[in-house]
Amino acid sequence: MKGSRIVLWLPALLLMGGTSAAQEPTAYPSRPVRVLVGAPPGSGSDVMTRAVTQKLSEKLGQSLIVDNRSGAAGAIALQTLAGSTPDGYTLGTLSAQNVTGMLMNTVPVDIPGVFAPVALMITQPYLLVVTPSLPVTNVKELIVLAKSKPLAYASSGVGTVVHLGMEMLELMAGMKMTHVPYKGSGVSMIDLIAGRVQLAITNTLTATPLVRSGKIRALAVTSPQRSQALPDIPTVAESGVAGYELRSWYGLIAPGRMPKAIVAELNRAVAAAVMSPDVQERFAADGAEAAPANTPEQFRAHIAADVKRWSAFLERAQIKLE
Repeated sequence: MKGSRIVLWLPALLLMGGTSAAQEPTAYPSRPVRVLVGAPPGSGSDVMTRAVTQKLSEKLGQSLIVDNRSGAAGAIALQTLAGSTPDGYTLGTLSAQNVTGMLMNTVPVDIPGVFAPVALMITQPYLLVVTPSLPVTNVKELIVLAKSKPLAYASSGVGTVVHLGMEMLELMAGMKMTHVPYKGSGVSMIDLIAGRVQLAITNTLTATPLVRSGKIRALAVTSPQRSQALPDIPTVAESGVAGYELRSWYGLIAPGRMPKAIVAELNRAVAAAVMSPDVQERFAADGAEAAPANTPEQFRAHIAADVKRWSAFLERAQIKLE
């Protein structure tokens, strides 16, 4: 409900003369709310978070201010959030990238242990893309070429989802390539366009404009189903690597021990915000989808499942920091 608030009653205070009364109830939120994002302005997580927080401001009747604390694979933002007062006025975003970072020890935060999940907001596939000069037009041709000559792939850093996603593709397809990590997807795309690396898995927000302009070529999407934004591009699974799946996701979290009433209010507001037609239209343009309405407990289970999945893969693939 637009402008909805929850009311937190303070304990009754004894007044002079032996009478008692309760203070006026404090509405939440009664002042602007800060949302920490562990990525720079213009990044995928930043763009998605701003789309949601703008609508959340309307639902909650207060401003939500995005505070970009980029660096250290999101660890700076997460550590700041972990040390914040659990009063609902400092929130943060959590992504699949943060989970893999925790497992690779680049994010030194016990994510399941220190945060209160609020709601899963967004899911998004990645794109498998190649430099235009590479003589392949589909995944099968890429696999054949990779087995016959050395190829180098770019990622936005060691231990990132796109790095591990490419390692997974190599393992499932029986090929091996050289990993070239960069400090962000934007930088890696510059070298991909120039042909200094031959391929990459990257987010749809970054890749889609480059694909449409012909600067890079998309071979497949990494989700189980085709993307509504790019319906002509097949999935990796239907292109010959059965069972392959890689998706990004973003959710809203809070410091641990936050009052359940505030968590519940934020959860309801997120569900309403992401289902708004204008927010869904924005997501679709970027190849993302609003997550179905979910409870904090369901989001916690989603995080746990991701931790289990990536832990098993890292043990199987024996991937370590380079």
